[in-house]
Amino acid sequence: MKFGVYNAILHDRPLPEAISVVNDFGLSGIELNTGGFLPPVHVPNIDTILTSDAARDDFLGLFEGTNVSISGLNCNGNPLHPNSAIGDLHAADVRKSIRLAHRLGQHRVVTMSGLPAGEQRGQRPNWIVNAWNSAALDVLEYQWDVAASFWHDVDLEARDLDVKVALELHPQNLVFNPPTMRELIDRAQTQNIGVELDASHLFWQQMDPIAVVNDLGQIVVHAAAKDVRVNPAVSIYGVLDNRFRRLSEDEDRVNLGGDEWVNEWPNDSAWDFVALGRGHDVEYWARFISALNEVDPHMMLNIEHEDVSLGRLEGLEVAANVIHEAARLAGVTED
Repeated sequence: MKFGVYNAILHDRPLPEAISVVNDFGLSGIELNTGGFLPPVHVPNIDTILTSDAARDDFLGLFEGTNVSISGLNCNGNPLHPNSAIGDLHAADVRKSIRLAHRLGQHRVVTMSGLPAGEQRGQRPNWIVNAWNSAALDVLEYQWDVAASFWHDVDLEARDLDVKVALELHPQNLVFNPPTMRELIDRAQTQNIGVELDASHLFWQQMDPIAVVNDLGQIVVHAAAKDVRVNPAVSIYGVLDNRFRRLSEDEDRVNLGGDEWVNEWPNDSAWDFVALGRGHDVEYWARFISALNEVDPHMMLNIEHEDVSLGRLEGLEVAANVIHEAARLAGVTED
Protein backbone atom coordinates (compact mmCIF):
# COMPACT_ATOMS: atom_id res chain seq x y z
CA MET A 1 0.00 0.00 0.00
CA LYS A 2 0.95 3.64 -0.29
CA PHE A 3 0.35 6.08 2.59
CA GLY A 4 0.13 9.79 1.93
CA VAL A 5 -1.63 13.10 2.56
CA TYR A 6 -4.46 14.91 0.82
CA ASN A 7 -2.81 18.27 0.14
CA ALA A 8 -5.65 20.70 0.99
CA ILE A 9 -4.29 21.15 4.53
CA LEU A 10 -0.95 22.18 2.99
CA HIS A 11 -2.34 24.81 0.62
CA ASP A 12 -0.72 27.43 2.86
CA ARG A 13 2.71 26.67 1.36
CA PRO A 14 4.20 26.01 -2.10
CA LEU A 15 4.10 22.48 -3.48
CA PRO A 16 7.82 21.74 -2.93
CA GLU A 17 7.42 22.61 0.76
CA ALA A 18 4.26 20.49 0.98
CA ILE A 19 6.14 17.55 -0.54
CA SER A 20 8.88 18.04 2.05
CA VAL A 21 6.34 17.93 4.88
CA VAL A 22 4.91 14.67 3.59
CA ASN A 23 8.38 13.15 3.41
CA ASP A 24 9.29 14.42 6.89
CA PHE A 25 6.40 12.39 8.32
CA GLY A 26 7.63 9.23 6.64
CA LEU A 27 4.83 9.20 4.05
CA SER A 28 5.33 8.70 0.33
CA GLY A 29 2.25 10.06 -1.43
CA ILE A 30 0.44 13.34 -1.94
CA GLU A 31 -3.09 13.55 -3.32
CA LEU A 32 -3.43 16.79 -5.25
CA ASN A 33 -6.55 18.94 -5.30
CA THR A 34 -7.45 19.81 -8.90
CA GLY A 35 -10.68 21.78 -8.55
CA GLY A 36 -14.25 21.40 -7.38
CA PHE A 37 -14.96 22.96 -3.99
CA LEU A 38 -11.34 24.13 -3.65
CA PRO A 39 -9.03 25.82 -6.17
CA PRO A 40 -6.08 23.77 -7.49
CA VAL A 41 -3.51 25.67 -5.46
CA HIS A 42 -0.64 23.27 -6.14
CA VAL A 43 -1.54 22.70 -9.80
CA PRO A 44 -2.37 26.21 -11.04
CA ASN A 45 -1.36 25.49 -14.65
CA ILE A 46 -3.61 22.50 -15.39
CA ASP A 47 -4.57 23.74 -18.85
CA THR A 48 -0.92 24.18 -19.81
CA ILE A 49 0.03 20.73 -18.50
CA LEU A 50 -2.77 19.24 -20.61
CA THR A 51 -1.30 20.67 -23.80
CA SER A 52 2.44 21.07 -23.18
CA ASP A 53 4.80 18.14 -22.67
CA ALA A 54 7.41 20.55 -21.31
CA ALA A 55 5.00 21.90 -18.69
CA ARG A 56 4.01 18.36 -17.72
CA ASP A 57 7.61 17.26 -17.40
CA ASP A 58 8.51 20.35 -15.37
CA PHE A 59 5.66 19.62 -12.98
CA LEU A 60 6.60 15.97 -12.57
CA GLY A 61 10.19 17.08 -12.05
CA LEU A 62 9.15 18.66 -8.75
CA PHE A 63 8.78 15.13 -7.33
CA GLU A 64 12.08 13.73 -8.55
CA GLY A 65 14.40 12.69 -5.73
CA THR A 66 11.85 13.60 -3.01
CA ASN A 67 10.71 10.06 -2.06
CA VAL A 68 7.16 11.38 -2.56
CA SER A 69 4.98 10.74 -5.58
CA ILE A 70 1.48 11.76 -6.64
CA SER A 71 -1.11 9.45 -5.06
CA GLY A 72 -4.24 10.51 -6.88
CA LEU A 73 -6.05 13.69 -7.88
CA ASN A 74 -9.01 15.15 -5.99
CA CYS A 75 -11.78 17.42 -7.27
CA ASN A 76 -14.54 16.92 -4.70
CA GLY A 77 -17.57 19.00 -5.58
CA ASN A 78 -21.14 18.74 -6.85
CA PRO A 79 -21.06 18.09 -10.61
CA LEU A 80 -24.85 17.64 -10.61
CA HIS A 81 -25.68 20.95 -8.91
CA PRO A 82 -28.68 22.58 -10.65
CA ASN A 83 -27.01 26.01 -10.52
CA SER A 84 -24.83 26.00 -13.62
CA ALA A 85 -22.36 28.38 -11.97
CA ILE A 86 -21.52 25.50 -9.63
CA GLY A 87 -22.58 22.27 -11.35
CA ASP A 88 -21.13 22.99 -14.78
CA LEU A 89 -17.85 24.16 -13.29
CA HIS A 90 -17.49 21.14 -11.00
CA ALA A 91 -18.46 18.76 -13.82
CA ALA A 92 -15.81 20.34 -16.04
CA ASP A 93 -13.26 19.93 -13.23
CA VAL A 94 -14.06 16.20 -13.01
CA ARG A 95 -13.54 15.71 -16.73
CA LYS A 96 -10.42 17.85 -16.76
CA SER A 97 -9.00 15.97 -13.77
CA ILE A 98 -9.45 12.67 -15.61
CA ARG A 99 -7.48 14.03 -18.57
CA LEU A 100 -4.86 15.47 -16.22
CA ALA A 101 -4.48 12.14 -14.43
CA HIS A 102 -3.79 10.46 -17.75
CA ARG A 103 -1.20 13.11 -18.63
CA LEU A 104 0.55 12.64 -15.28
CA GLY A 105 0.53 8.85 -15.40
CA GLN A 106 -2.09 8.63 -12.66
CA HIS A 107 -5.05 6.25 -12.44
CA ARG A 108 -7.23 7.66 -9.64
CA VAL A 109 -9.46 10.75 -9.53
CA VAL A 110 -11.45 11.35 -6.33
CA THR A 111 -14.73 13.24 -6.39
CA MET A 112 -18.35 12.96 -5.23
CA SER A 113 -21.39 11.63 -7.05
CA GLY A 114 -23.10 14.99 -6.76
CA LEU A 115 -26.71 15.85 -5.97
CA PRO A 116 -29.27 17.35 -8.38
CA ALA A 117 -32.38 19.32 -7.62
CA GLY A 118 -35.48 17.33 -6.74
CA GLU A 119 -37.26 18.10 -10.01
CA GLN A 120 -36.81 19.84 -13.33
CA ARG A 121 -36.13 23.56 -13.01
CA GLY A 122 -35.31 23.14 -9.32
CA GLN A 123 -32.77 25.65 -8.03
CA ARG A 124 -31.29 23.84 -5.02
CA PRO A 125 -29.91 20.31 -4.48
CA ASN A 126 -32.35 18.11 -2.58
CA TRP A 127 -31.01 15.27 -0.44
CA ILE A 128 -33.67 12.67 0.40
CA VAL A 129 -32.62 11.43 3.84
CA ASN A 130 -35.44 8.94 4.39
CA ALA A 131 -37.72 8.03 1.48
CA TRP A 132 -40.67 6.76 3.50
CA ASN A 133 -43.25 8.40 1.19
CA SER A 134 -43.93 7.91 -2.51
CA ALA A 135 -43.18 11.57 -3.37
CA ALA A 136 -39.62 11.12 -2.09
CA LEU A 137 -39.17 8.11 -4.38
CA ASP A 138 -40.39 10.26 -7.28
CA VAL A 139 -37.65 12.76 -6.45
CA LEU A 140 -35.05 9.99 -6.31
CA GLU A 141 -36.17 8.59 -9.67
CA TYR A 142 -35.62 11.97 -11.28
CA GLN A 143 -32.24 12.38 -9.58
CA TRP A 144 -31.04 8.92 -10.62
CA ASP A 145 -31.88 9.74 -14.24
CA VAL A 146 -29.76 12.89 -14.04
CA ALA A 147 -26.89 11.08 -12.33
CA ALA A 148 -26.92 8.03 -14.62
CA SER A 149 -26.68 10.15 -17.75
CA PHE A 150 -23.75 12.19 -16.42
CA TRP A 151 -21.75 9.32 -14.95
CA HIS A 152 -22.28 7.05 -17.95
CA ASP A 153 -20.58 9.64 -20.15
CA VAL A 154 -17.81 10.31 -17.64
CA ASP A 155 -17.18 6.59 -17.27
CA LEU A 156 -16.65 6.22 -21.03
CA GLU A 157 -13.96 8.90 -20.95
CA ALA A 158 -12.35 7.39 -17.85
CA ARG A 159 -12.23 3.97 -19.52
CA ASP A 160 -10.54 5.42 -22.61
CA LEU A 161 -7.85 7.05 -20.44
CA ASP A 162 -7.36 4.13 -18.01
CA VAL A 163 -8.50 6.17 -15.01
CA LYS A 164 -10.71 5.02 -12.13
CA VAL A 165 -13.02 7.67 -10.69
CA ALA A 166 -13.36 7.15 -6.93
CA LEU A 167 -16.57 8.55 -5.42
CA GLU A 168 -16.49 9.50 -1.76
CA LEU A 169 -19.45 8.04 0.15
CA HIS A 170 -20.53 11.43 1.44
CA PRO A 171 -23.95 12.45 2.83
CA GLN A 172 -25.74 15.21 0.89
CA ASN A 173 -24.81 13.28 -2.25
CA LEU A 174 -26.90 10.81 -4.19
CA VAL A 175 -24.25 8.15 -3.51
CA PHE A 176 -23.43 7.89 0.20
CA ASN A 177 -23.46 4.17 1.11
CA PRO A 178 -23.04 0.74 -0.56
CA PRO A 179 -26.63 0.38 -1.88
CA THR A 180 -26.55 3.81 -3.55
CA MET A 181 -23.13 3.05 -5.05
CA ARG A 182 -24.44 -0.15 -6.58
CA GLU A 183 -27.53 1.71 -7.79
CA LEU A 184 -25.33 4.14 -9.71
CA ILE A 185 -23.23 1.35 -11.24
CA ASP A 186 -26.36 -0.50 -12.35
CA ARG A 187 -28.19 2.51 -13.74
CA ALA A 188 -25.20 4.15 -15.44
CA GLN A 189 -23.65 0.84 -16.56
CA THR A 190 -20.21 1.98 -15.43
CA GLN A 191 -16.94 0.06 -15.35
CA ASN A 192 -14.43 2.64 -14.10
CA ILE A 193 -16.45 4.29 -11.33
CA GLY A 194 -15.61 3.04 -7.83
CA VAL A 195 -15.44 4.19 -4.23
CA GLU A 196 -13.01 6.32 -2.29
CA LEU A 197 -13.44 4.84 1.18
CA ASP A 198 -13.29 7.81 3.57
CA ALA A 199 -14.02 6.23 6.95
CA SER A 200 -15.05 9.49 8.63
CA HIS A 201 -18.40 9.98 6.87
CA LEU A 202 -19.31 6.38 7.55
CA PHE A 203 -18.50 6.65 11.26
CA TRP A 204 -20.97 9.45 11.91
CA GLN A 205 -23.67 7.61 9.97
CA GLN A 206 -23.08 4.76 12.48
CA MET A 207 -21.64 2.52 9.75
CA ASP A 208 -18.54 0.36 10.14
CA PRO A 209 -15.97 1.26 7.46
CA ILE A 210 -14.34 -2.17 7.71
CA ALA A 211 -17.67 -3.87 7.07
CA VAL A 212 -18.23 -1.51 4.14
CA VAL A 213 -14.83 -2.38 2.65
CA ASN A 214 -15.64 -6.07 2.97
CA ASP A 215 -19.08 -5.54 1.45
CA LEU A 216 -17.91 -3.51 -1.55
CA GLY A 217 -14.69 -5.42 -2.23
CA GLN A 218 -13.15 -4.48 -5.58
CA ILE A 219 -15.50 -1.50 -5.92
CA VAL A 220 -13.21 0.24 -3.38
CA VAL A 221 -10.37 1.74 -5.42
CA HIS A 222 -8.96 4.47 -3.15
CA ALA A 223 -9.12 5.48 0.52
CA ALA A 224 -8.87 8.39 2.95
CA ALA A 225 -7.76 8.31 6.57
CA LYS A 226 -9.89 10.63 8.71
CA ASP A 227 -11.43 9.90 12.10
CA VAL A 228 -14.64 10.93 13.87
CA ARG A 229 -15.42 11.25 17.56
CA VAL A 230 -19.07 10.84 18.51
CA ASN A 231 -19.80 13.11 21.49
CA PRO A 232 -22.25 12.76 24.41
CA ALA A 233 -24.44 15.44 22.80
CA VAL A 234 -25.49 12.86 20.21
CA SER A 235 -27.97 11.55 22.78
CA ILE A 236 -29.89 14.83 22.45
CA TYR A 237 -29.20 16.00 18.90
CA GLY A 238 -28.63 12.75 17.00
CA VAL A 239 -26.14 12.22 14.18
CA LEU A 240 -28.19 14.50 11.91
CA ASP A 241 -27.46 17.44 14.24
CA ASN A 242 -28.30 20.47 12.09
CA ARG A 243 -27.50 23.48 14.29
CA PHE A 244 -25.19 25.23 11.82
CA ARG A 245 -24.79 29.01 11.72
CA ARG A 246 -24.56 31.00 8.49
CA LEU A 247 -21.36 33.07 8.43
CA SER A 248 -21.61 36.68 7.34
CA GLU A 249 -19.65 38.29 4.51
CA ASP A 250 -17.21 39.95 6.92
CA GLU A 251 -16.30 36.63 8.61
CA ASP A 252 -13.66 34.17 7.44
CA ARG A 253 -15.53 31.59 5.37
CA VAL A 254 -14.85 29.07 2.60
CA ASN A 255 -16.60 29.39 -0.74
CA LEU A 256 -18.06 26.20 -2.26
CA GLY A 257 -18.89 27.74 -5.65
CA GLY A 258 -21.35 30.41 -6.73
CA ASP A 259 -22.87 31.97 -3.62
CA GLU A 260 -22.58 28.88 -1.39
CA TRP A 261 -20.34 28.86 1.67
CA VAL A 262 -19.30 26.56 4.51
CA ASN A 263 -21.32 27.25 7.67
CA GLU A 264 -20.06 27.38 11.26
CA TRP A 265 -19.99 24.02 13.03
CA PRO A 266 -22.44 23.64 15.97
CA ASN A 267 -21.24 24.22 19.51
CA ASP A 268 -21.50 21.16 21.78
CA SER A 269 -21.67 19.13 18.58
CA ALA A 270 -23.01 15.59 18.30
CA TRP A 271 -19.81 14.56 16.54
CA ASP A 272 -16.55 16.03 15.27
CA PHE A 273 -13.88 15.25 12.72
CA VAL A 274 -10.70 14.40 14.63
CA ALA A 275 -7.18 13.21 13.89
CA LEU A 276 -6.62 9.47 13.58
CA GLY A 277 -6.64 7.75 16.95
CA ARG A 278 -8.83 10.37 18.62
CA GLY A 279 -12.05 8.64 17.67
CA HIS A 280 -10.96 5.04 17.08
CA ASP A 281 -7.83 3.41 18.44
CA VAL A 282 -4.81 2.24 16.48
CA GLU A 283 -6.01 -1.38 16.59
CA TYR A 284 -9.14 -0.32 14.66
CA TRP A 285 -7.04 1.41 12.02
CA ALA A 286 -4.84 -1.69 11.76
CA ARG A 287 -7.94 -3.74 10.91
CA PHE A 288 -9.03 -1.04 8.44
CA ILE A 289 -5.66 -1.15 6.68
CA SER A 290 -5.80 -4.95 6.60
CA ALA A 291 -9.24 -4.85 4.97
CA LEU A 292 -8.05 -2.38 2.31
CA ASN A 293 -4.93 -4.46 1.70
CA GLU A 294 -7.08 -7.54 1.12
CA VAL A 295 -8.96 -5.68 -1.61
CA ASP A 296 -5.84 -4.22 -3.25
CA PRO A 297 -2.24 -4.52 -1.94
CA HIS A 298 -1.47 -1.36 -3.94
CA MET A 299 -4.30 0.70 -2.43
CA MET A 300 -3.52 4.36 -1.74
CA LEU A 301 -4.58 5.63 1.71
CA ASN A 302 -4.22 9.38 2.21
CA ILE A 303 -4.58 11.32 5.46
CA GLU A 304 -7.21 14.06 5.38
CA HIS A 305 -6.69 16.45 8.30
CA GLU A 306 -9.76 18.37 9.54
CA ASP A 307 -9.26 18.31 13.32
CA VAL A 308 -9.73 21.99 14.25
CA SER A 309 -8.19 21.43 17.69
CA LEU A 310 -4.80 20.70 16.09
CA GLY A 311 -2.55 22.77 13.86
CA ARG A 312 -1.82 21.74 10.29
CA LEU A 313 1.46 19.99 10.97
CA GLU A 314 0.47 18.88 14.46
CA GLY A 315 -2.58 17.05 13.11
CA LEU A 316 -0.62 15.44 10.29
CA GLU A 317 2.02 14.22 12.73
CA VAL A 318 -0.61 12.63 15.00
CA ALA A 319 -2.27 10.94 12.02
CA ALA A 320 1.00 9.80 10.47
CA ASN A 321 2.11 8.17 13.72
CA VAL A 322 -1.17 6.24 13.90
CA ILE A 323 -0.87 5.17 10.25
CA HIS A 324 2.67 3.87 10.76
CA GLU A 325 1.77 1.97 13.93
CA ALA A 326 -1.43 0.58 12.43
CA ALA A 327 0.42 -0.61 9.34
CA ARG A 328 3.01 -2.28 11.56
CA LEU A 329 0.29 -4.06 13.54
CA ALA A 330 -1.42 -5.10 10.32
CA GLY A 331 1.82 -6.39 8.86
CA VAL A 332 1.34 -4.20 5.80
CA THR A 333 4.37 -2.60 4.17
CA GLU A 334 4.38 0.43 1.91
CA ASP A 335 5.00 0.08 -1.82
